[in-house]
Amino acid sequence: MILADLGAEVIEVARPGHEASVRDPLRRGKRSVVLDLKRAGEVGLRLAASAQVLIEGFRPGVAERLGLGPEDCLGVNPALVYGRMTGYGQDGPLAGEAGHDIDYIALSGALASIGTTEMPVPPLNLVGDFGGGSMLLVIGVLAALRHAEATGQGQVVDAAMVEGSALLMAMHHGGMADGWWRPERGTNLFDGSAPFYTTYRTADDEWVAVGALEPHFYESLLDGLGLDAADLPAQMDRSGWPALRERFARIFRTRSRAEWEEMFHGSDACVVGVYSVSEAPEHPHNRARGTFLRRNGRIEPAPAPRFSVSSTTAGEIRESGADTADVLADLGLDRSEISRLEAEGVI
Repeated sequence: MILADLGAEVIEVARPGHEASVRDPLRRGKRSVVLDLKRAGEVGLRLAASAQVLIEGFRPGVAERLGLGPEDCLGVNPALVYGRMTGYGQDGPLAGEAGHDIDYIALSGALASIGTTEMPVPPLNLVGDFGGGSMLLVIGVLAALRHAEATGQGQVVDAAMVEGSALLMAMHHGGMADGWWRPERGTNLFDGSAPFYTTYRTADDEWVAVGALEPHFYESLLDGLGLDAADLPAQMDRSGWPALRERFARIFRTRSRAEWEEMFHGSDACVVGVYSVSEAPEHPHNRARGTFLRRNGRIEPAPAPRFSVSSTTAGEIRESGADTADVLADLGLDRSEISRLEAEGVI
């Protein structure tokens, strides 16, 4: 989706019988081909020969068995950037194991740091699938593409969610080395245990998020809550955090989310209402910035980031297989070949 938003011509290849939703923004801006690669790997190879980038998300060895591994594809297209997305990587003791986001971030150390003192809590599937996985793969692909354009030499980009989510924890490893981050969950600045970096329930049973880390932000928070620092434990005295949290919680319970937002608007207290997925697009700031798109009765995130010269576009979401015939024709297959593949159920 990101590559398509940035202007790449993206062709997705779906298996017959596994057609995808036309309401999924992750599919926007792509041409769609339905193709059985087990029976028509040579067509996949022709696609690879015509591309600058190929991305596959199979378990290690599957692409090779289909005749579409890096050696096969780079053999017909030496400048190809071959992106591989897995959980555990292309080798190692767990490379062939099944898994999901929660498993990969468990192995990287990220999951153990997220949640309450009672239990780790998966942060949706953002840290493994999207942050440590897809985003890192996009960076690798773009870097390898620069290299290929400069040298004519393609290469494999091996993106593993374990390694990507481990990389996202670089600051916390540094914090442990410097002594300000503890390995015990529920004892740190950013895990919700600090009373000035957490969430509080409001009078209308909504929530506000407080991120008053720096001393001057913390002073603004206390001012807004009507508190005097002299009457409270020191901000960084962890032994006083439970008492501070209880005090803050009682006060936040006295007003609604909207009232607190109005109270803190324009201050440096770093207090913002917590908005649901359905509420966020209606916030005035998000509306003013165009953070979300509204089309065909649906809401989806707008392309990001923004550029001063280049443009981004959220393309339409195509039916699976809508472009099969056209793409194959672009590859040089004639009408009779396309008809044969269709009759055989390969496309």
